[in-house]
Amino acid sequence: MTQLSKTASLVRVGLAYLVAFGAATVWLVAGPDTEWWWLDGLVADLVATVVVFGASRLLHNSSCYDPYWSVLPPFLVGFWFLAARDVVGVSDERSVLLVVVVAVWAIRLTGNWLHDWPGLHHEDFRYPEVRASAGRFALAADFVGIHLVPTLIVFLGLVPAYAVLTRPGDDLGWLDGVALVVGIGAPVLQFVSDAQMRAFIKVRQPGQAMEQGLWAWSRHPNYFGEVAFWWSLALFGIAGAPGDWWWLVVGGVAMTAMFEGASIPMMEKRSLERRPTYQDVIDRVPRLVPRPPRRRTPA
Repeated sequence: MTQLSKTASLVRVGLAYLVAFGAATVWLVAGPDTEWWWLDGLVADLVATVVVFGASRLLHNSSCYDPYWSVLPPFLVGFWFLAARDVVGVSDERSVLLVVVVAVWAIRLTGNWLHDWPGLHHEDFRYPEVRASAGRFALAADFVGIHLVPTLIVFLGLVPAYAVLTRPGDDLGWLDGVALVVGIGAPVLQFVSDAQMRAFIKVRQPGQAMEQGLWAWSRHPNYFGEVAFWWSLALFGIAGAPGDWWWLVVGGVAMTAMFEGASIPMMEKRSLERRPTYQDVIDRVPRLVPRPPRRRTPA
C-alpha cells in the first residue's frame, strides 16, 4: 500500500473535522434547546467526538483524535462567549482575558501538532497498546479510552471557562492577573520545551536521554505547561466566584490526575525500554513540577 503524504493525510483529517464540527454546530443551532448552555455544549462535544471516532476507524488511525484536544476548547469557548453576551453581570474584561489565553494555547498546540505529525502512516504508540490490552473489547477501549475519556476530561477542564463566560462574577482582581500570567506562561513554556526537544533529537546519540534546558528541571516540562494552562482556567473561575472554588477546581484535578496516572507512566515506561540510562534521569530530575535537579552520585 502506498504511504500517504503528510498533505494528503492532513486533507483527510481536516475533512473529518469539518464534518465533526459541522455536526456539532448543527446541534447547537438547530437541535433541541436544553435550556442549559453547558449541556448544549457537552452534547455538541460528544457529537463531534463520535464523528472523529468514526474517522479514526475509517482511516485505521486513532491519532486522528489528537488535534481534537486543542480544537474543541476554542469552539466551546466561542459558543459560550457569544451565547451569554446579554447576561447581566458577566465580566466582559475577565471573559476577554480568558478567550485570549485559550486562543494562544490552542494556536500553539495545534501548530505544534501540524508541525510534528508525520501523517496517517504514524499512530501514537499508546493507542495500539490500549487496543491490544483490551483483547476482544478493543473497539470499545478505542472509543472509551482514547476518544471519550479525554473528551470528558477536557470538558471538565472547561467548566471554569463556562462559569466565567456565562455567569455574573466579581470585579476583575489580582487573581485574574495571576491566571493571565500562568495562562500565557504555560504555552510559552511548552513552546520552549518542544523546541529544545527538537534540537536535541537532531544531535542525540543512540540511547541518550534528554536532560538539557527545561528538561533538566522537569522530566516532562511540556506536560507541566499543559497542566498549568488548565489550572489557569480554574484560577479565572475562582477569581469570578471565590465561593465556588470547590467545583471549579475539579477539571484541574482531573487533568493533573490523567497526566500523573496515565500519560507520564506510559511515556516513562517506553523511555526506559528504549533508553536504559533514563533511570538516572528519573533518579535526579523531578517528575513534573520543575525544580533544580539532584546532583549525580559519584561512581
